[in-house]
Amino acid sequence: MDTSFVKTDEVQRLLDRVVGAESDQGNPRLKAILRDLVESLMALIVCHDISEDEMWGAVSFLQAGAPEFGLLMPGVGLEHFLDLYMDAKDAEAGLTGGTPRTIEGPLYVEGAPLVENDADLSSDPDDTCTLYMTGRIIGPDNEPVENAIVHVWHANSKGFYSHFDPTSAQTPFNNRRRIKLGADGRYAFHSKMPNGYSVPPGGSADQLMIALGRHGNRPAHVHFFVEAPGYRHLTTQINFGDDPFAADDFAFGTREGLLPVPNRQGDSAYIAFDFRLQRAEDRHEQQISSRIRLEVA
Repeated sequence: MDTSFVKTDEVQRLLDRVVGAESDQGNPRLKAILRDLVESLMALIVCHDISEDEMWGAVSFLQAGAPEFGLLMPGVGLEHFLDLYMDAKDAEAGLTGGTPRTIEGPLYVEGAPLVENDADLSSDPDDTCTLYMTGRIIGPDNEPVENAIVHVWHANSKGFYSHFDPTSAQTPFNNRRRIKLGADGRYAFHSKMPNGYSVPPGGSADQLMIALGRHGNRPAHVHFFVEAPGYRHLTTQINFGDDPFAADDFAFGTREGLLPVPNRQGDSAYIAFDFRLQRAEDRHEQQISSRIRLEVA
């Protein structure tokens, strides 16, 4: 059977009933999106002759894997696809330049301490070298961006993030800060060097990667939000260019222009990196995207 079955009157009437097409109540945009989504899933079932057992197996996988949706989204490329789509829309609108955006990931925590420049991100001791990172926040005309706030977060040397550490060994907001900058747009911080990590062994993301013949590893990296009045909010991260998984990130977070190689000297490593922001056309572009994030009192 081919996918034309989905276009039969009986199936189309079912789709109309699913989204309440005959009712003037509800959200019209949601109705249109849900109708197309369900119809696409129906076509997928027919195209691949998906059995009842396979369908309910997928439902069981998603139900059991709900706590790891934040890993499954980047793992199947959907979070990276959103970046590609936003890039394409920017190019279509003639908006070019700026530091590349890339995935946020699921491990940001609201309410990190707001600190002055030249901050130490690490609250806990860690048997690794110290990372020193410096640079500028600049606008499209190389102007220094005034009064920016740089959100920084990364893992420790074991690949664990504070608030998500399975050993519960880290203090709150270890390797997490919001850095308040001045008029010159310069930033600086230091912290204990992060390491890469893999998805939780035996978890839903790991099971899916094994089924696909893939690994679940990420290279060492540092996450950033950059916000400033009058400029578009930037969500990005740097992956260390000398990490063995830099070119094979399971989460597809690696992007050209975001691969600095740390200058390693004994017990220290240095990265110089500038962030270039685009000007915002409205207040919405200055704001962080809406998603569920961990909040800590």
